[in-house]
Amino acid sequence: MANKIEIIPAIDLIDGKCVRLSQGDYNQKTVYNENPLEVAKMFEAAGIRRLHLVDLDGAKAKHIVNHKILEEISAKTNLIIDFGGGLKSDEDLEIAFNSGASMVTGGSIAVKERDTFLKWLEKYGAEKIILGADAKNGNIAVSGWQETTELPVIGFISEYHKKGIVKVISTDISRDGMLTGPAFELYFEIRKTLPEVEIIASGGIATMDDILRLNEIGVPGVIVGKAIYENRITLKEIEEFQKGPS
Repeated sequence: MANKIEIIPAIDLIDGKCVRLSQGDYNQKTVYNENPLEVAKMFEAAGIRRLHLVDLDGAKAKHIVNHKILEEISAKTNLIIDFGGGLKSDEDLEIAFNSGASMVTGGSIAVKERDTFLKWLEKYGAEKIILGADAKNGNIAVSGWQETTELPVIGFISEYHKKGIVKVISTDISRDGMLTGPAFELYFEIRKTLPEVEIIASGGIATMDDILRLNEIGVPGVIVGKAIYENRITLKEIEEFQKGPS
C-alpha cells in the first residue's frame, strides 16, 4: 500500500471544554476534559500531526465562538488544525485563519449558501477549504444534522469536485459517537466514483481494525473521537501504526 491513512483526532468544544456528543445531540453530551490544550498536547506527543477542531457552540450560534482555544492550541503546538462549526461569514473565516487554522470546513453553508462557499474556495484555494458532506441514509444532512436534504452524498461531492474541491470530510451521522463501526460501503463508493477526492471518513470508528479496513479501501484520512476518549483506541496504538511499515 503506497499511502497510509492519516489518523486525525477530534476535539469538540462546548463552553471551552473537550466534549463528545452522540449523533450530534447536544442533550447527549459527555465532557472528557476541561482543558482542550492538554488533550492536543497529548495527541502531539503521540506523533499525531493533524487535529480536527469543532466549535459546537459556534455551530449552534451560527458564528465562530471558540476561536481563543483555536489560537491557544495553534500557538502552543505544531498541529495542523482543521476547524469547523458555525463558519457562516467572511469574517468568521478571517478569524479562524488569523487564529491559526490551516484549513476550515464548510458543511451547511455549502448547501444553503453555495455562492458564499464557492467564493471562499476561490479566495483561499482548495488546500484550505474542506467540504463537509455529512450523510444520513445516503443523503446530505445539514444544520448540526437537524435537517436531511434530498441531495445524494456522492452527487453533492461530485458537483463541488468539478468546482475545484479536493478535500472532503464525510461523517455518517447515524454512527457518530455510537462506536458501531464506520460506513465502509459509503467510503468505498466515494473512492471508486471519485478517486481524486481526498475523502476523510468520520463517525462510528470503534477499533484499530476499523481504521485498518478504511486503509485497505484506500481512504486517505480518518477522524477519531470517542474511541480515543474511551480508550478503545490508545494513543500508543496510533503511534505504533504510524511508525510501522506502510
